[in-house]
Amino acid sequence: MTSTTASRDERSWPERVQHLVNRLFQVAIVGALLDGVRRRDPSVVTNGAVSLAFAALPRRIESARGVRFRPWQRLWVSAAGLVHTLGMLGPYDRVWWWDHLTHTLTGVVVAGAADVGFRSRPTLWERAPSPFDGRATWIAGVTVGFGLLWELLEYGVHAVAERRGFEPLLVHYGRFDTVVDVGFDLLGAGLVVRFGEAPLSNLVDAEPDDPSTEGKP
Repeated sequence: MTSTTASRDERSWPERVQHLVNRLFQVAIVGALLDGVRRRDPSVVTNGAVSLAFAALPRRIESARGVRFRPWQRLWVSAAGLVHTLGMLGPYDRVWWWDHLTHTLTGVVVAGAADVGFRSRPTLWERAPSPFDGRATWIAGVTVGFGLLWELLEYGVHAVAERRGFEPLLVHYGRFDTVVDVGFDLLGAGLVVRFGEAPLSNLVDAEPDDPSTEGKP
């Protein structure tokens, strides 16, 4: 039996369920993408492809940094991608809270990455006025910065598409919507600041050469 097979056998039943749901979410993203192909909707196809790449990030990060994601962490990343892709099929326009849910889920992912980056770099930690204040400021700043970049991308893509007479791949709903979106990004950041330190410790503490992490899912 290989080490990978053995590690899968050692999963608890909640982890096995989380792993299964994560796979189902990824299959659902593929399904939404294919539906976009059927509809000949480039916005759904493009955003579905981006969401698939987003869902694959944990595995790529594991290979690059030698850390191991927990099943629920993979599931959260896939859920953010799935909710965004499904939103392109209509819920963004029909369900008032769908965009808020998407930005909160994505905000948690971005804030989690910022938290891991902050705690993985002793220089950032040591320069902070206090560990908590410095961490919170860093997480909020990175999350807002990413959120504003996304809103700027939405605006640019939408404006260019309108001028060229193309179907926009991203839709911009105005300044008020931008402020609300960034607010929900910050909500995700706040959840990470308040609850994320211990749950994300596996991504901070694991070492690339640690034999105990080899072969884990």
